[in-house]
Amino acid sequence: MMVNHGFPPAVFKDSKLLILGSFPSVKSREVNFYYGNPRNSFWEIVSSFFGELTPTDYRLKNEFLSRRRIALWDVVEECEIVGSADSTIKNFRVADIPRLLQNYPIEYIILNGGKAYEIFTGNIKGVTVPYEKLPSTSPANAHPKKEIWHDALRRIFG
Repeated sequence: MMVNHGFPPAVFKDSKLLILGSFPSVKSREVNFYYGNPRNSFWEIVSSFFGELTPTDYRLKNEFLSRRRIALWDVVEECEIVGSADSTIKNFRVADIPRLLQNYPIEYIILNGGKAYEIFTGNIKGVTVPYEKLPSTSPANAHPKKEIWHDALRRIFG
């Protein structure tokens, strides 16, 4: 089985919120950026919270993240995975999240989905920044999630 590599963190000098997914989907790996599947509701949910249009390309997404002080990364940096299914992640190496937290003013962490939460809590130690698990924005999770995400973002950004 082929080893797949994730992305470097999308982080900025004043990032306040770190959103951690599990590992990039096939679609995201094809476009080489986070939440690249158009059916993933991440960009729509987060941009709508701020009353902005959903950013449509890499440059606009990066500008949005920087302006809104949001960092993105994945808990898994490298793994074997079948397609995009989190349930098939194995032989993984976790990202050095504690080091990122030492170098940026992150005040809060959102874990995007159950697998990100499971791997984070089971493998990453010494994190003192508060964190919470939110429902996955993946198209595989059909449950309504916009209001849950907006409630969490309201707690962080007021």
